[in-house]
Amino acid sequence: MINKEIVKLLKGYKSGEIDEETIINKLKNLSFESLEFARIDHHRALRKSFPEVIFCKGKTSEQISKIAKKIVENGNNLLATKATPENYKKVKSVIPGAIYNELGKLITYEIRKQRRSSKKNIVVVSAGTSDIPIAEEAAVTAYMMGNKVKKIYDVGVAGIHRLMNYMDTIKKASVIIVVAGMEGALASVIGGLVDIPVIAVPTSVGYGASFSGIAALLGMLNSCSAGITVVNIDNGFGAGYAAGLILKA
Repeated sequence: MINKEIVKLLKGYKSGEIDEETIINKLKNLSFESLEFARIDHHRALRKSFPEVIFCKGKTSEQISKIAKKIVENGNNLLATKATPENYKKVKSVIPGAIYNELGKLITYEIRKQRRSSKKNIVVVSAGTSDIPIAEEAAVTAYMMGNKVKKIYDVGVAGIHRLMNYMDTIKKASVIIVVAGMEGALASVIGGLVDIPVIAVPTSVGYGASFSGIAALLGMLNSCSAGITVVNIDNGFGAGYAAGLILKA
């Protein structure tokens, strides 16, 4: 429930269009709603301008679908990350309009369409095709936060000339998200070419000495390009969310 909906509810009560019992029922779950296995933070949309997001790993499909249903019933958009096709099938049974992004492993549902700025945008860049799943997680998260998103995939340092074809688009971005595995060098390259906030996402893509993303993480943390912010390994969601907050500021 967001500010304008609370105002509408209070005006309805003041005018007599909404009775006391209805407004009490609406407001009693404003803070959070208890299920046997979860405490759903309905207040988060009011507090942070974006509703609670479901992290699906470790949850059963039944639990995910029940949480998703409550989020949507409360008038909020749905975003669920690290979701499997089985998770999606169960959510779709209770929210028929839900959409599954197979690459990014995301479930989304927009109950409230958002206006997206035509002037500001977030550009998501992936070093390789294998990094696209995490790049998609970042892109969809940023989009669900109400941002215009452009994607540029497979332009890593092994063929750096590919990146040069897209520099006009990259330099016109408001925020850039760079997703890279292996040694994570692409974030340093882009960070050294632009005066725009760069959020680097190390992925677990790579051979043995990449240590499941630790090499990319350390490479990004030790970048000599100033102004790069680094999120956790495979945390496309965190990068997309952070980019959305930067544009909101």
